[in-house]
Amino acid sequence: MIAFLIYKTIICVCVFGLSLGVAAYSTWWERKFASFLQDRVGPDRAGPFGLLQPLADGGKMFFKEEIIPNVSNRFLFILGPSLFMITSLMTGAIIPWSKDVTIGGVVYPMQITDINIGILYLLGVASIGVYGIMIGGWASNNKFALLGAVRASSQMISYEIAMGISVIALIITTGGTLSLREIVAQQDAGLCNFVYQPLGFLIFFICALAETNRAPFDLAECESELVGGYHTEYSSMKLGLFLFAEYINMFVSSAIMAGFYFGGYNFPFAHEFYNAIGLAEGSWLISLIGFGCYFTKIFLFICLFMWVRWTLPRFRYDQLMNLGWKILLPLSLLNLAITVVVEYFRGNIHF
Repeated sequence: MIAFLIYKTIICVCVFGLSLGVAAYSTWWERKFASFLQDRVGPDRAGPFGLLQPLADGGKMFFKEEIIPNVSNRFLFILGPSLFMITSLMTGAIIPWSKDVTIGGVVYPMQITDINIGILYLLGVASIGVYGIMIGGWASNNKFALLGAVRASSQMISYEIAMGISVIALIITTGGTLSLREIVAQQDAGLCNFVYQPLGFLIFFICALAETNRAPFDLAECESELVGGYHTEYSSMKLGLFLFAEYINMFVSSAIMAGFYFGGYNFPFAHEFYNAIGLAEGSWLISLIGFGCYFTKIFLFICLFMWVRWTLPRFRYDQLMNLGWKILLPLSLLNLAITVVVEYFRGNIHF
């Protein structure tokens, strides 16, 4: 029991460190990726290839002067970025990073926790993040920050509806399970869920862009209209928490999409490969290979997020809301109806 508690503590620290590390170096990679698309050099001063740039940026955030406006609500002003950061980190708790490892007859899951309502937990925690943005914008007592917070909250609420309906279609396809662990495990032997839910994946991906406030859905922090949006009055590390949480959300969203639709740690002909090199189920090497496969898919999704940001222009706000309510919502309902009909004829649904 004590060994298992120690293991859980270790994996919690590892997931926490992985989320922070990936978020930190996503800032470096985005600048390098953008420089590649725009035929520039990108960061190259802090360390070789600019690899120490995230450390320099983090140090700058810590040592910047911290300003809290006199007219702001001090408690809520601090609570806003803290809540946004905490909810971003909490979503990584249900992600199965790889197959279980068996050591001395004891099975150690490569996941912080597997709850049977994992998808509801994911959607619930992600929706709480809206409060962090709204509280931060309102507590600043700045009209531009408040407008940015209202934009962000209405945008996230609008796109959560289409995202939730696309997830319902996925749940029906996977036999009604709400466990992310079971959804990934079901894609071990057969085809990945993208084959059955291509439209659902497209809707989920577009909604994920909006939920993470990534361009072209970054109207909440549109500098040409709102200065800095909901974090206009923030400085020092409180501003850093808002910016950092965005990259953590991008990392977790990529992990969720890779798990939902592309098999997570599974890859084609995995069992044949493991048998060919003589690896038994529960081996730590299988777990390591699976984690590498999962992380590769996450990295490709992060690159896709960045590619979209540096390719497409920002929407007007009316275009953004029209896309959510008039296009994605009907499409998600259509996808749900098609899924119900298909699964009924496959014999997986009985009325």
